Amino acid sequence: MSGNFKKFLLLWIGQCISSIGGGLTSFGLGVYVFEQTHSAANMALVTLLAFLPTLLLSVPAGVLADKYDRRLLMMLGDGCSAIGILYILLHVWNGAAGLGVICLGVLVSGVFASLLEPAYRATISDLLSEEEYSKASGLVSLAGSARYLISPLLAGVLLSVGSIEWLLCIDIATFFLTVVATAVVRNGLQSKQAVNDESAFEALKAGWGAITEKKGVFILILISSVMTCFMGVLQILAEPMVLDFSDSTTLGIAETLCASGMLVSSVFLGVRGIKSKYVKTLSISLFLAGIAMIGFGCREQIVWICMMGFLFFAVLPFANNCLDYLVRTNIKKELQGRAWGLIGFLSQIGYVIAYGFAGICTDEIAAYWNISVGRGAGLVIMIAGVLLGACGLLLYRVQYVRELENYAKVG
Repeated sequence: MSGNFKKFLLLWIGQCISSIGGGLTSFGLGVYVFEQTHSAANMALVTLLAFLPTLLLSVPAGVLADKYDRRLLMMLGDGCSAIGILYILLHVWNGAAGLGVICLGVLVSGVFASLLEPAYRATISDLLSEEEYSKASGLVSLAGSARYLISPLLAGVLLSVGSIEWLLCIDIATFFLTVVATAVVRNGLQSKQAVNDESAFEALKAGWGAITEKKGVFILILISSVMTCFMGVLQILAEPMVLDFSDSTTLGIAETLCASGMLVSSVFLGVRGIKSKYVKTLSISLFLAGIAMIGFGCREQIVWICMMGFLFFAVLPFANNCLDYLVRTNIKKELQGRAWGLIGFLSQIGYVIAYGFAGICTDEIAAYWNISVGRGAGLVIMIAGVLLGACGLLLYRVQYVRELENYAKVG
């Protein structure tokens, strides 16, 4: 194991801890809002406002990641994110944590967190060789899965014996642990000096050129935006669907069991990686994810839901790994920060659409057909699953995307 890979592992541990803390807050606030309002739309609004800054600020954050010290940006993003959560915590203690307070708190936290992603991804390229990218991608997916694997179970248990304040306090503590891990890695790397001879417009232009130079890369980014829309539907509607016929403890256990599929796949990819047939693997993974969504939404039976959720999360790391490899190996290293900022913006627009409309559609369907919010959520999830599966099958037929594997081999 190389010295730089050890540094990556330390950085990865910090981000894994941060992911767990963020998952506690996300789960707790979701349950809190649903219990107060019994509205899928209100739950979706909180998630949207937490996510929106990352999308809107990903492009300038990518520019900053190429102009300034990437590790310092990660430390600022992680550390200052605690401000928004602390704001919510203080109002909860005072008994005045309404929907508006929660929305403002997650928005502030999201603004600072937006600095993290482009700098983190570009740092991976700084540390590792191309041969190590696939394993690193699997571990990154594993860290992300901790938000769904560990956090729901822990949050469900804590909520059964305590209150949401416990979850918020733990989340705030994790921010500072990740800052320390990043600081240690930063001390072992040469700091990047500020670059002042390139305007923001020129930097964005360079990033745009990096992702449009090869048609396959740009097509893959646009298609991934459509895919994230359908995936976001499941992510935002799973909680109201289960809470409609069960409690938060059962929901936490169910989310952990579902996310264990991501754990199994991420560990496999972290050890073995994917060696070839990236586009084919991506297509099959998305098709199976669509099938799992259809099954997930069709029944209010917790064992069945866990089985379908396990399948859904098990195929996601394969899709993410393939997307990451195909894009990363087809973009120059010196443009990675700017490129990932634009990629994050374009590919995640689908999440905004899902978070903005899935909850509203669920509430409207439930009211129109005079059914429960949970059944409305299940129906919307099934429709999204059909569309996601169709996108997965169509993707394999796009020649420009299939050619990316050849470009990567040549590079």
